[in-house]
Amino acid sequence: MVTTRVAIVDDEPIARRALANMLAAHEWIECVGYASDGPSAIELVNRLVPHVLFLDVQMPGCSGIEVARQLVHRPAIVFTTAHSEHAVLAFELGAVDYLLKPFGARRLATCLTRLQAAGERTTAEQLADVGANGPVHRIFVRGGAGITPVLLQDVHWLEADGDYVVLHTATGRHFVHVALHRLEQRLDAADFLRIHRGCVVNLAHVQTFRSAAGGLQAVMRTGVRLMVSRTRAQAVRARGL
Repeated sequence: MVTTRVAIVDDEPIARRALANMLAAHEWIECVGYASDGPSAIELVNRLVPHVLFLDVQMPGCSGIEVARQLVHRPAIVFTTAHSEHAVLAFELGAVDYLLKPFGARRLATCLTRLQAAGERTTAEQLADVGANGPVHRIFVRGGAGITPVLLQDVHWLEADGDYVVLHTATGRHFVHVALHRLEQRLDAADFLRIHRGCVVNLAHVQTFRSAAGGLQAVMRTGVRLMVSRTRAQAVRARGL
């Protein structure tokens, strides 16, 4: 069994111990270090090069967000925080998961399953996308009392709704407090296409583009029909769709 090296960063000793105790139940996890503030966290991670970093957001010295941006070594990051408003920044920084405090062993087990799944697709050193300018692959949404990741490959289309973006998936709609144009900048242009000012479709979920009364429509595999603006219709045809 391959051992996954983990570091824990949290300014609360009780929170550090609680997380370490829960991780100890998983024999493939090895906790290699702890830190309680931002500068110490940066030094620790760059020195010990863990595979995974459990990182609190609000800490002395500098925030977990700033820690993630300043790291030279880039582990897979799991944010642990009592504040849900940082979820949008978490997706921009390529976090694997976002654990909303207080969380228990069951929620942590789900997080570890995601880490293992990511590890099966790539090496540990390639797990992280911290500070990268490339496309993101997941976005965090509020679900019940917690924050959960939605894989962008599972999103059929994205729709602007005021200051929010609505993610349409097979399991329902999810609201994210971010502007559509901002999120669009981090989508893979090979997979996602804006069809009008307020809508971006996942081409993997488009059955066909079809002429209809009033213009062009994107016919989704679910049967939903979305109008394509005249301006964007030219872009659709230019891609041979």
